[in-house]
Amino acid sequence: MLKQTPKPELTVWYNTRCPVCDAGISWQKRRLIEAVQAGRIEFRDINLEPAALGRFGASLEDIRRRLHATDAAGRLLVGADVAIAIWQATQGEGWLATLFGNPMALPLTRFAYDRFADLLYAWNRRKGRW
Repeated sequence: MLKQTPKPELTVWYNTRCPVCDAGISWQKRRLIEAVQAGRIEFRDINLEPAALGRFGASLEDIRRRLHATDAAGRLLVGADVAIAIWQATQGEGWLATLFGNPMALPLTRFAYDRFADLLYAWNRRKGRW
């Protein structure tokens, strides 16, 4: 009998062509090694599967600009919401999710994440990374 692999609780789509993004996700993967090995969290390079989130209307450029993820229920998370979901899953980082994801801070967290992501995206474009 074949053992069925459970669907990940979180599948994070990120851009390996961005050195900042790649380094951040590599660091996070090491912190989440047990969850990654158990298949609870999956990190995937959007450059290898550019149309992966097309059903949500998310283009390759959208995912290069901001982190995207899908949860176990199939819902799409974008930007700061992905960072918060990763922090919630990472031992010792739940306090970050609580601090930046609470209803009072979340609008500012999203705004700050989006501005940083815009700057990072523009920098990568200028460097010719895609």
